[in-house]
Amino acid sequence: MVHLGGLLTPQEKSVPLKSISVTLSVCEFVAGVSSTLNYKNEEEVPLEAFFIFPMDEDSAVYSFEAMVDGKKIKAELQDKMTAHTSYENAIIRGHQAFLLEEDMCSRDVFCCNVGNLLPGSQAEVTLKYVQELPLEADGAVRYVLPAVLNPRYQLSGCSKDSCLNTKTPVVSLEDLPYTISLVATISSQHGIDRIQSNCSLSPIEYLGDNKTSAQVSLADGHKFDRDVEFLIYYSAVHTPSVVVEMGEPTTKPDGVLGDPAAMVTFYPNIPEAQPSIACGEFIFLMDCSGSMQSPMNKQRKSPLRIEVAKETLTLLLKSLPLGCYFNIYEFGSTYEAFFPNSVEYAQSTMEEALRRVKLMRANLGGTEILTPLQHIYKQPSVPGHPLQIFVFTDGEVTDTFTVAREVKSHYLRHRCFSFGIGEGVSTSLIKSIARVSRGASEFITGKERMQAKALRALKRSLQPVVDDVSLRWDLPDGLSAKMLSPEQTVLFRGQRLILYAQLTGTMPPAEATGEVCLKYTLQGESLENKVTFSLQPKLDANLTIHRLAAKSFLQIKDMGLRETTAGDKKDVVKVSMESGVISSHTAFIAVNKDLNRPIQGPLSPRDVPRPLLLRAAPVVQSLPQQNGTELLKGIRSFGIRMKQSRKKPLVMKLNMPKRSLSCVKSSGRQNTKRSEEGCPEKPKLCGSAKKTSVETHGPVVEDNRLVELISLQKADGSWDLNEGLALVLGMKLEDIQAALPDKDANSSSWATVLAVLWLHDHAKDMECEWELLERKAVAWIRIHAGSVRHELVKAAIAFMKSSVDPAIFGP
Repeated sequence: MVHLGGLLTPQEKSVPLKSISVTLSVCEFVAGVSSTLNYKNEEEVPLEAFFIFPMDEDSAVYSFEAMVDGKKIKAELQDKMTAHTSYENAIIRGHQAFLLEEDMCSRDVFCCNVGNLLPGSQAEVTLKYVQELPLEADGAVRYVLPAVLNPRYQLSGCSKDSCLNTKTPVVSLEDLPYTISLVATISSQHGIDRIQSNCSLSPIEYLGDNKTSAQVSLADGHKFDRDVEFLIYYSAVHTPSVVVEMGEPTTKPDGVLGDPAAMVTFYPNIPEAQPSIACGEFIFLMDCSGSMQSPMNKQRKSPLRIEVAKETLTLLLKSLPLGCYFNIYEFGSTYEAFFPNSVEYAQSTMEEALRRVKLMRANLGGTEILTPLQHIYKQPSVPGHPLQIFVFTDGEVTDTFTVAREVKSHYLRHRCFSFGIGEGVSTSLIKSIARVSRGASEFITGKERMQAKALRALKRSLQPVVDDVSLRWDLPDGLSAKMLSPEQTVLFRGQRLILYAQLTGTMPPAEATGEVCLKYTLQGESLENKVTFSLQPKLDANLTIHRLAAKSFLQIKDMGLRETTAGDKKDVVKVSMESGVISSHTAFIAVNKDLNRPIQGPLSPRDVPRPLLLRAAPVVQSLPQQNGTELLKGIRSFGIRMKQSRKKPLVMKLNMPKRSLSCVKSSGRQNTKRSEEGCPEKPKLCGSAKKTSVETHGPVVEDNRLVELISLQKADGSWDLNEGLALVLGMKLEDIQAALPDKDANSSSWATVLAVLWLHDHAKDMECEWELLERKAVAWIRIHAGSVRHELVKAAIAFMKSSVDPAIFGP
């Protein structure tokens, strides 16, 4: 939640927000959060206020209440239109009222109205929510408290009522009038190995035996210059489990909360399989908006996002299998495809794509992702090559529901792998398009490497499809399971799977057990994972599992206030009202009828400033020549000071928060330019989970030789023996040629063996990035080196003084 949006009104007057306090409870893979914003009206006039804040889109908000001068006012969930009417009527009657709702255009932004805050009054507004926590590749459980809310690019036709259109003043971090505190309690029956954060923490206090519980808090003086992020490493994370939670007996039995609910966690033991020789059509959709010119993080000499993106694209292109099809789109306010249609992957097409990648610049204005997606879907399918779309963006669009619905309407013909770059990126956009297309999403923040996460996704996409996924329950007579989660159709190797079910019927005695079995088929082989569990329900006053089950249902059915079909809307409202979990069609409303004082004139509006995190001014590459009045109007509305000379391009100095936005209107559309400082280093590696160094990228390869080596590889996986390769190896070309053990052997075979050995000797900690291209190289060697393969490998190991096991080249 945050936190930066602050208490606002349309007139944008100041209201002092005194502090934000957050209580976090993490148990295994579920987080429960209570966040309280503390305000005080120190003026002599009553106020009506409005504030906005970001929240991870996986959050299930189930409680909203206000404490005003010692009196607690608890909200109830109503149909959104009804709640709006109730709020307006309460204000007219002089009551105190509070309204909480999801933004109309995005699931990860919330809006709150506070009406009639009297002079001298103190108000505490508290939200409670629960959420599943994602599991990182190295086994870390990740929790993020969003603290950055960026202006979002306006899609044409998006509602003007969106609270994302609200503009707030900004101040330096030193001048912020409010503080944040966070206390976290973390528990796991398997034990806690370690806890890491991108922020300064108090000393960690372990409370239980065998480190099964720990408490930690943010160090004093935390500033709003980054999201708050925890990486929690448990001693064991790959154990399947089932937790049964007791229902709420006061609700109707057939409702969402009435019967016991079960949360099933699986780690399917899916073996790695060799992909087909030619498999898939791969579309890479790369954000080239102005903000991609920003650095990846705030460290000195941090690479620019666009440069890291280009390096990532190079890696992806080198790792594709021969015979597949591919295309690349660069997009911003406009878009352009490298090829008119997807082309077959070969040396010539790869070289052409790499040439275009080198020319990519972050100069395409704002973030308009819907139009290129629509163009991609209109292209004819390549028979026998399932479509896989990779989306890379650091941007935010306003109407994420429209984009998600477009992706969902084509889910039968493709999967989408989405990557959110930097803090403040829309979790709703990134997670939604992956979820509705049966793909996967990733977020790259701080010093994490985009390359590692992109290559892991590509590896997943190349794996054969897991078919016939089903769940079988073995329960005592009189008890049955009703699935609340959507049907699972795609499984990835190494993926955690969480499912929810409602247990209906007669619960057996305490000692009774049940069994659930996950079954699936991989390349004709039937596989299954089983777990036995106790049927004794656990009591949880917050009904955490029930709320999460409802949220999983709502994420599939709820496509926004305007995009949800009539049939789905009925189901969404029913589940939302029964579970108490907010949706885009419902809202929390609280009215204090004890306050019934006549209001003299209109309520006075106030707002809280957001922090200014970035002072540098981006250079606008080009501006439209027409609609000058609209241009200046849009710029002034965002508080931008302009200077222009006849010989220099227009420079905009932004008085904006982190990843600031300048809004340029042209022909009815907005172009955006944003910039961002990154967050500080975060302990995260693509290699072993046991590594604890704060350097998250593995060793730095001198002179970027790894990138050079990869750039020299051919589409078929081989390297030529030339001066470029010699330079990377740090040797003279004539010495390499002289060391060739069999003068009749193919020099490319010798070069390719040497290149593979160099990867293992000099870039082992980055193996997750070059694993696929090495696999191509080894396959090529086995085909082309022929009978001298073993001799070449033995000679190369001796020549390079390598300790690599020759078995990497096969038997």
